[in-house]
Amino acid sequence: MTMTVHAIEIIVSDPAIRGGRPCIRGTGLRVPDIAAQSVFHGQTPDEIATGFEISLAAVYAALSYFYDHQDEIRGEWERDDAFFEEMKRKSQGG
Repeated sequence: MTMTVHAIEIIVSDPAIRGGRPCIRGTGLRVPDIAAQSVFHGQTPDEIATGFEISLAAVYAALSYFYDHQDEIRGEWERDDAFFEEMKRKSQGG
C-alpha cells in the first residue's frame, strides 16, 4: 500500500504580499499575527478565528506552521520589536 501525503494549502508565501512572509491564502493575514494572539494574548483558536474572521482550519494551519517554524517567527517578532523601539526612540528625539 502506498502512503499518501495530504497537503493543506492554507499557508502561502508570495513575494508580492507582505514581503513573502507566510500568510493565510487569500488574505494578507500573517502567520506571526495569528500566533501572537495565542502566545501573547492567550486567545483560543475559536477566538482567533472569530476575531480575524477566518476559518478555524486556517487558524490551526497557522498555529501548526508557527510551531514548526518557531525560531524563524520568534526572530521576526524580535526584529519587529527592535524596529518599533528604534522608531519610538527617533520620534522622541533620542
